[in-house]
Amino acid sequence: MTEMKGWKEIPIGGMILDAGNSEAYNTGDWRAFRPVPGEAECTNCMLCWLNCPDSSILVDAENEEMTGFDLKHCKGCGICAAVCPVNAGVIRRAEGEVEKDDPRLCIRMVEEGKFQEVGNE
Repeated sequence: MTEMKGWKEIPIGGMILDAGNSEAYNTGDWRAFRPVPGEAECTNCMLCWLNCPDSSILVDAENEEMTGFDLKHCKGCGICAAVCPVNAGVIRRAEGEVEKDDPRLCIRMVEEGKFQEVGNE
């Protein structure tokens, strides 16, 4: 029989002991909304990348372009869509409320389980 660890040897529950191990945990499985590209032309300002708390904005560093979303780690918070200046311009031109999944947006937030991208609806 193996000897059991005592209370001093067992790590506190929920404590992350190894730095930089968040890559191993797929946290995108429980989100209610996910970001998808819309019809509006992305200006690649990188504000979405800068503000994403999960580092879920994929970027082609060589061409300095946003290329998509890491849905394994995205929690669906919508910060990327909220800080997007292209989205702000679309909302301003619409002169009123715009739904968060409106196809005219650059980054839109769709309910999980709905269509993937514009054109696949």
